Amino acid sequence: MQTLLALLFGFAFGFLLQRAGLSRYKNIVNVFLLKDMTVLKFMMSAMATGMVGIFLFRDLGLLELQVNETYVVGNLLGGAIFGIGMALAGFCPGTVVAGAGQGSLDYLLPGMLGFLGGAVLFGATYTQVFRPVHAMANLGGPTLASLWNVQPWLVILLFVQASVGLFLFLEAKKL
Repeated sequence: MQTLLALLFGFAFGFLLQRAGLSRYKNIVNVFLLKDMTVLKFMMSAMATGMVGIFLFRDLGLLELQVNETYVVGNLLGGAIFGIGMALAGFCPGTVVAGAGQGSLDYLLPGMLGFLGGAVLFGATYTQVFRPVHAMANLGGPTLASLWNVQPWLVILLFVQASVGLFLFLEAKKL
């Protein structure tokens, strides 16, 4: 059932991403150029919706959450590599799949080759790279709610409020 729900939500997300034009190269690059924040607004809206949905399902007993360990150095390195790649390529994994789904070869070939290349590189360097990085700063499985000693719904509320505040600021700046 969970797999079916994940597929359904993934399909809906990809459909909306494509219909809104957010899988287009110029729309992704314009975020990094600080010219158009539509992609940022869409992603933050999706994150807020996902947070509410996940915790609602959890509270209703329909979903069991598992918190993965936090690897600070790995997260920083991975985030830097991901961000640089996204800025240079003009797409991320979600937009690669959306672009490939609409038949765009410029997304299908480099994007899917990037997926495969990244997987091979990770597999080939796992022992030499991942294990030492893993040992550097493994914080276990903290969440903001556990660190702040508050209910998760408060963190969600703060995220939603911060998102709305950012949206209002960006709209005022015509971004």
